[in-house]
Amino acid sequence: MLLAMPIVALMTSCEPRALTEEDVIVKPEKVAELIADGKLYNINTLLDTYMTEEGNFLSDTTHYRTRAKYGDLYLFSIDTLPVGGPGIYIRGRVATDDYGGNFYKSLVIQQVNDWENGGAVIDQQGLRISVDLGSANGMYHQGQEILIRCNGLAIGRYANQPQLCVPSNNNNINASSAEEKTGWAPGRIPSSLFRNVTRMIGTPDKSKLVFETMDLTQLQSNYLSKFSDVVGARKIDARLIKVIDVHFSGEYDDLNNGPTACNRYKADGTNNGNPELDQNACTFGPTTGNVGFPQSRYVRDSGSNKVLVATSEYAKYAYFYLPAAKYVGSITGVFGYYMDNGKYAPDGGEWSITPCNIWDILPECQADAADPKWTPTEWKLGVPQPED
Repeated sequence: MLLAMPIVALMTSCEPRALTEEDVIVKPEKVAELIADGKLYNINTLLDTYMTEEGNFLSDTTHYRTRAKYGDLYLFSIDTLPVGGPGIYIRGRVATDDYGGNFYKSLVIQQVNDWENGGAVIDQQGLRISVDLGSANGMYHQGQEILIRCNGLAIGRYANQPQLCVPSNNNNINASSAEEKTGWAPGRIPSSLFRNVTRMIGTPDKSKLVFETMDLTQLQSNYLSKFSDVVGARKIDARLIKVIDVHFSGEYDDLNNGPTACNRYKADGTNNGNPELDQNACTFGPTTGNVGFPQSRYVRDSGSNKVLVATSEYAKYAYFYLPAAKYVGSITGVFGYYMDNGKYAPDGGEWSITPCNIWDILPECQADAADPKWTPTEWKLGVPQPED
C-alpha cells in the first residue's frame, strides 16, 4: 500500500487540467496581444496583397484544371501564404451554419469593422473558408467572431470565388468531364490545422451580422451593374444580403436557353419532376448525378428583374417543392458569382444567393389576406405535386 500511494499520486497529477473559459474564448480586449507579432488585415486587403491572377502554383509541371482559364483570367488559382515571418491575421464573424447542408465543410465570415484603421465601421467584406470539418457549426456557431492566423495557408479562387484554403490536387479520373477537372484547385484546410490557427473571440451573437436589405431593382443598380465582369465579381463575393418582394418563378437556368420552366412531378411513371432522377425538377436542389454543382432556381420581382437562389443537392431541403409564384417574400443568404467553366462567357446568370436553411426562404410571405402563408412541402415518390 505504501508503494502504491506514490503511483496513485503521480497518476492523479497527470490528469489534464479542466478547461477554463479563458482557454477557449478570447476577450476582445486581448486580441491586440495575440496579433502583436504581425498585422491584422482587412479581408479585401489580404486578397489585394496576396492573391494574384495566376497564383504561385501555376507552372509547366503543376497545372490547374484545364477549364480554369477564361481568356487571360483564372477562375481557379492558388497563392500560398508565407509560413514564417510576421503573423498574417484576419478577423470576422461566422455568417453561415451547416445545419441545412448548404455549406458543407465550409464557412463564410463577415467583417464590418476596419481593423487596419482603428476599428471604424466600413462597408461589409466577406470571405469563404474551405475547412475539412464535419458539422463545423458545432464548434463555430453562426455569429461567432473568430481570429485566424493565416501563415502557411493559401488564398485561392474556386469557380472565381476567393477563399482561404490549402492546395489540393484532383486526380479523379472517374469524375464527369474528368479531363477538364484534374489538376490543382483550392482544397479544404485540415480540421486540426484550422483549430490550431483559429481563436474564438467572445461568444456568438447573430444580431451583429449585417444583411444588406434591398429589392431586385436596388440589387441591379448597387451590385449587378457595377460588378458585372469576372474580376468585379470577386470584390463583392460572399456578402450577406436580403432581397425583398420576390417570388419563385418555377424556372431554372438553362445555359443554352436561359430561364426555363422546371418539370412538375406528376407521378405518371416517367422521370419528369422526380428530383432523384431529374435535375430540372421543380424542387430547390434536385440531383446532379453526384456531379455536385449548386442547383439554381430563379426568383423575380413584379417586373423583369431576377436573380438565382442556389441550393446543394445534399441540403436537407433540396427535395422541397418551390413555392408557388403567388407567394411573395424575402430571401436571406450569401451572395456570389459561381463560374467554374471558362468555356462559357459570363452572362449574368451566375449571380446567386445561397441560403443556409429553408427558414431563410420567404419566411414572412403570404399570398394575400385570405390565403395562408406558404407551407414547405417535400417531394414524395408516387404523390403528385400539389397544385399551386
